[in-house]
Amino acid sequence: MNLSAIFGEALRALRQNRLRTGLTMLGMIIGVAAVVLMLSIGQGARTKINETIASMGSNLLLVVPGATSSGGFSFGSGSVRTLTINDANAIAELTSVRSTAPVTSGTVQLNYAAKNWSTLITGTTPEYFDVGNWTMESGTAFTESEVRSAARVVVLGSITAKSLFGDEEPVGKTVRITNRPFLVVGVLMAKGQSLTGRDQDDNVFVPISTSERQITGNQFPGSIRYMLVQGASAEEMDLAEIEITQLLRQRHRIPNGKDNDFTVRNLTAIADVATDAAKIMSIVLGAIASVSLLVGGIGIMNIMLVSVTERTREIGIRMAIGANQRAILTQFLLEAMMICIMGGLIGLLIGIGGAWLVSQVADMLIVITLGMIGLAFLFSSAVGIFFGFYPARKAASLKPVDALRYE
Repeated sequence: MNLSAIFGEALRALRQNRLRTGLTMLGMIIGVAAVVLMLSIGQGARTKINETIASMGSNLLLVVPGATSSGGFSFGSGSVRTLTINDANAIAELTSVRSTAPVTSGTVQLNYAAKNWSTLITGTTPEYFDVGNWTMESGTAFTESEVRSAARVVVLGSITAKSLFGDEEPVGKTVRITNRPFLVVGVLMAKGQSLTGRDQDDNVFVPISTSERQITGNQFPGSIRYMLVQGASAEEMDLAEIEITQLLRQRHRIPNGKDNDFTVRNLTAIADVATDAAKIMSIVLGAIASVSLLVGGIGIMNIMLVSVTERTREIGIRMAIGANQRAILTQFLLEAMMICIMGGLIGLLIGIGGAWLVSQVADMLIVITLGMIGLAFLFSSAVGIFFGFYPARKAASLKPVDALRYE
């Protein structure tokens, strides 16, 4: 069996029916392009979520004031300041906890030269930058001594720094917050949006004592809006959550049977849910796109069956002059595979181009991997073999006498 000769025959048969070949190939082109586009969108979403999770920090717990009641009235979660800086200091002593960062927040107007910018201000401690996995672009974070002295120093988020200073270096300059001068000691690297959609870079950070005494004020001195807690390890996260709950119930003198006046949330678990959701979305998108490949494969089988019927006399003549069943089977399989492979390559290029266009128009992160390309190409070849086998088998099983008599 001369494989090169069979390949030539298959190629000649496809060229003789260019329109039919092109229309048959169209189903595979659309299927592969859809698979590549959908998988790239799903993978881009997963990558974006993973980057956001990594920017948050690892092994994080969020402790916020919880629901409480007073005088027969119930107050929702976060409505009453039930957490204090001393609570954060006590939690930091737990063996299952690596670090804590108490936080207060508000909105302020910043001024520099003739420019002004309204943004979120966060009062915290130096541990916040380590717990939250922040990286300094320039300068440094404020220190514990500056927290103790309520120093007028500020760390700027990247967007805030750009809005106020443009291309000018902010570190060492003075900005005004509530008409008070603050020395810029550092600028943070950009992080992008959080899982909640808030821009983490449009922010300024000051010592928590400075925020309380000089900027936002505090109706309940020493109270905080929330605290970030970093567990000692991933394995101790559940233990840390239990120990924090027990410690705060003891410090807040909450009797047995009464609800907590705080809430502990595992941000790692929330991030895992988001990752799983993105993974499921990627699988669903891929499955939906794969239907196009299935439809294209059915179209190939249909056209190949028509081709076998039209070429029955040709098959009979070839078998009469010595072609065996394997040669006929191989030729028709090669025709189906060539349609699928050529359609797959064209669909691959269209899918990559479509993914690039989506990323430009919709400003989405699109990720195309070699594995994704290999999968689409392999799947298109498999479709050709699977849906081309039956027509090829039918052609090879024809009896030469019957084939020659066919009109």
